Amino acid sequence: MGAIRPFLPPGTERHRVPGGGSRAVRVGPGDVIDVVDPEGGQGGELLVFGPDGRPDAGLIGARATGPAAGLLAALAASPAATAALERAGCLLDGAEAVALHGAESRAGDAVTYTASAPSLLLLAAPGAPMSPEAQDAPTDLHLFVRRASRATGGLYLPPDPLAEPLIDQVIRPGHAHVYEVPAGAYIQILDVQGRECSDFQAFSARSVDRGQAREIDPTATRSMTGAIYPRPGLHAKYWTTDLEPLVEIVQDTCGRHDTFGLACTARYYEDAGYPGHVNCTDNINAGLAPYGVAPRGGWPAINFFFNTQIDAAHGIATEEPWSRPGDYVLLKALTDLVCVSTACPDDIDPANGWRPTEIQLRTYRDTERFPRSIGWRKTPEDEVEETKETGFHASFARHTRDFVEYNGYWLPNAFPGEGTIGEYWACREKAAIMDLSPLRKFEVTGPDAEALMQLCATRDVAKLAVGQVVYTAICAEHGGMIDDGTIFRLGPHNFRWIGGADASGLWLREVAEARGLDARVRSSTDQLCNVAVQGRLSREILSEVFWTPPAQPTVEELGWFRFTIARVGGYAGTPVVISRTGYTGELGYEVFCHPKDAGAVFDAIWAAGAPKGLKPLGLAALDMLRIEVGLAFAGHEFDDQTDPFEAGIGFTVALKSGVEFIGRDALVARKDSPQKKLVGLLVEGNEVPAHGDCVRLGRVQVGTVTSATRSPILDRTIALARVFTPHAAEGTALEIGQLDGHQKRLPATVVPFPHFDPAKSRAKGEYG
Repeated sequence: MGAIRPFLPPGTERHRVPGGGSRAVRVGPGDVIDVVDPEGGQGGELLVFGPDGRPDAGLIGARATGPAAGLLAALAASPAATAALERAGCLLDGAEAVALHGAESRAGDAVTYTASAPSLLLLAAPGAPMSPEAQDAPTDLHLFVRRASRATGGLYLPPDPLAEPLIDQVIRPGHAHVYEVPAGAYIQILDVQGRECSDFQAFSARSVDRGQAREIDPTATRSMTGAIYPRPGLHAKYWTTDLEPLVEIVQDTCGRHDTFGLACTARYYEDAGYPGHVNCTDNINAGLAPYGVAPRGGWPAINFFFNTQIDAAHGIATEEPWSRPGDYVLLKALTDLVCVSTACPDDIDPANGWRPTEIQLRTYRDTERFPRSIGWRKTPEDEVEETKETGFHASFARHTRDFVEYNGYWLPNAFPGEGTIGEYWACREKAAIMDLSPLRKFEVTGPDAEALMQLCATRDVAKLAVGQVVYTAICAEHGGMIDDGTIFRLGPHNFRWIGGADASGLWLREVAEARGLDARVRSSTDQLCNVAVQGRLSREILSEVFWTPPAQPTVEELGWFRFTIARVGGYAGTPVVISRTGYTGELGYEVFCHPKDAGAVFDAIWAAGAPKGLKPLGLAALDMLRIEVGLAFAGHEFDDQTDPFEAGIGFTVALKSGVEFIGRDALVARKDSPQKKLVGLLVEGNEVPAHGDCVRLGRVQVGTVTSATRSPILDRTIALARVFTPHAAEGTALEIGQLDGHQKRLPATVVPFPHFDPAKSRAKGEYG
């Protein structure tokens, strides 16, 4: 497929076929088709239908190899593909498919075909749901189509509507469109070619009728939401100066927009030496004139896709937009609206990538239902993915509506029935259950699986027994941390890596390829969701719920950092994997299951635990718990510039063992000449410092706060901070600087780290 780049060439389409699912795509004469196995080891089945609906692999120069059994099973998971086949009148009875890739394919393997006639392709990535103790996760296939002819002359076509649109309007660059939207309806503003800005303004229709037009006001919006950038959810609304909410964000695939400036104005172009340049403000004035809205010299607007940010000097900095072809924002009207949207004509700076293009405007009925999501990509060149709900989402949603986006998923932030402090004490005194499903899981298998893990992890993986878990870091050559996580050993050549980010799994796959190792690294995140049950009663609760076979340890027998294979209730119950691990510093376990079984697993744990005081726990309380016991969090205690010693997890680096792993030489040098150290701080007063606050000794900055909280069990304000080693000694008096670092100081003292239970006696189950 050539070099990886964020934008596909014009005329090239990428269609993701999910593991266990299928996808239908039409092709024409001369179209080139590439089927790629991005993770390796995933078989595919391809059916090709001619205009008469009959299967004929010869239409793409291929030959059928056998019955399409896997494809037919995969159709059950792809209603859209099934509907496309029915509309096309395709005949499936007795159809034979082209078998692609398979268990021996390597990551990135591709097969290529060329269509000779109009055809409908049906591609499946067959695979059944993975049992939690297995490692046969079905993974994605990618179908690329390089079109032979493009009606747009080399430009991108707009993607299909999200539903049947009420309005479907192309706004050409340098133009504006005014339209009315009833309460409850949806507005989609879509950047067809990528890197094109679109000003948006909305008025309460009632206020326009009264002759007192009230529009979205940036200052009121920032004041009401406490944020600069919009995010989907109940708080991502836009308000008038009368504090009436007009619209809210439902979906956003781009993630970066301007929300504090004006639409481009005549004055801007005049001052730049371009008098008479067409501008959005004049276009908005002209469009609103029939509604009796008075013209302005500059209209405040939500400028979607306009890449601006506040720099270190508090100035507004501008760069090319982040938006890709097909990126969009979906809004919901909260009242009857008069709206205006533009396609910005700015061609004198990078605001539109130096090339203004069109904006597609669509509106949808209020009867449609669209899930809330924030678009994210595993890597810049990947397709955008929507924020997902975990398998346990519905179970936790019975107890809260306060969900926040975390690492591509919606997770509970807090539970109003208990409150964050109540959740915290439930975990410290009895038991709590939390959703940790966004953790990234990768199945590492093959003859060289151990060699790969030994090469990438900082632990001595060869010493890891089957049934054992170890916490470790994964580092780059320079010693900086790519991720931290746990390794499960399921067999002699079978491992499961559970980390915080996709980057670590991608790194494992890249290393295997670069070193020529015979090991597969396959994502199983969507096949394994997990809850953590933590607290001194966790063992008692789970022992009532789960049965284990004779060859596996029971919950009561399970040792620290060990795992077992279990079932709910008895021999025929729902399968799970239970590990004695956690992120709270308490006796605790994690329970892994397939998402389809998550509701039943949660209900069984809840039924046994609720009478004993089990409570749900959200991210806000979890942060307090993990800071007290000094557990590292990505982006706070470590990043790719921080080594494990600086992150406070030097115990994960097996330098004495003689094991050779990536980054070892750099870590030897860093350990011999340490520059910074993670320390505990005891902060005077009740004020909690923020992540990133400076730590100072007099006028000089000597460190940075990584995390801080008010500890309920210690009744003190505590912090973790990375400081220069000469100032890391216990008892050193420091100050945490706020405002500009000098105008306000919080006295702090370096204390033993971690702050609470440094011997980890509670995590070991040793309660006094």
